[in-house]
Amino acid sequence: MLYITGDIHGDITPLKDLCRIKQCTENDIVIVVGDVGINYFGDGRDKHKKEQLKKLEPTFLFIHGNHEERPNNILSYKEIGWHGGNVYVQEKYPNLIFAKDGEYYNLEGLETLVIGGAYSVDKWYRLQHNMKWFEDEQPSEESKKRALSNIEKHNFHADLVLTHTCPYKLEPKEKYLPGIDQYSVDKTTEYFLDAVEKKLDYDRWICGHWHIDKDINDGKFSFLYRQWMQIENKQDFEMQI
Repeated sequence: MLYITGDIHGDITPLKDLCRIKQCTENDIVIVVGDVGINYFGDGRDKHKKEQLKKLEPTFLFIHGNHEERPNNILSYKEIGWHGGNVYVQEKYPNLIFAKDGEYYNLEGLETLVIGGAYSVDKWYRLQHNMKWFEDEQPSEESKKRALSNIEKHNFHADLVLTHTCPYKLEPKEKYLPGIDQYSVDKTTEYFLDAVEKKLDYDRWICGHWHIDKDINDGKFSFLYRQWMQIENKQDFEMQI
C-alpha cells in the first residue's frame, strides 16, 4: 500500500497515527511530499523524531521541501539505489528514505517522477529572527537536467508525479499570504514545473507546500496537506484516475 500526505513540519504524530489506524506493515510505503522536518535543527531534536519513526513498520519516503536541510549536505547520508532510482539514507535509520530530485521510482508498479524543493516566502522573516533558512532549498540546475533526461528516457510519461510545490499555472492563489508582494517571490521552481507539465504525459500529480487539500483538473492534480491518499496497487490507481 502507498499512503501519501502533505507537509508535517516536524510533527510526526500524523505518521504515527496512520501506522496505528491502518496497521501498516513493512510492505507499505508512507510518502510525505516535502517539509517532513526531521532534518531541520541538525541536533538531538531531529534524532529524537527519527528514533520514533524508526520503530514504525513501513518505509517512509520523503520528498525534499523548502524547510529542511538537504540530506546530501549531511555526512551521515549515503546515496543508494532503491526501486529503480537513487535515494539518500542513513545507515542508522534504514526505513527513512529521502528521494533524489529528478529521479523515477517504481512504486507498486507506478512509474513515479519526483521533484522536490521550493522557494520560502518567509525567507526574510526567518533570517531576521535567527530561524533556519536553507540556501539550496530549490532544485538545482543539475537536478532539473536530471529530471528532463529521465523524462525523455521514460518516453515523456509518468504514472505518478510527486513534487513539493506545483506548476506556476496551477498555483492556488487563494493561499497567497497577505502582505507578501508576489513580484518579490522567486517562482523559478514553479516555472520549471510548468515546463515539465507541458511536455509530460502523466496520470496523476500530487504536491504539498501550499497547506491546502484540493483536487483540480478533474482530480488529475491534487494538493495534499492534512488529508491522506491511499493507493493499493497499480490497478487500484488506474481505477482512481
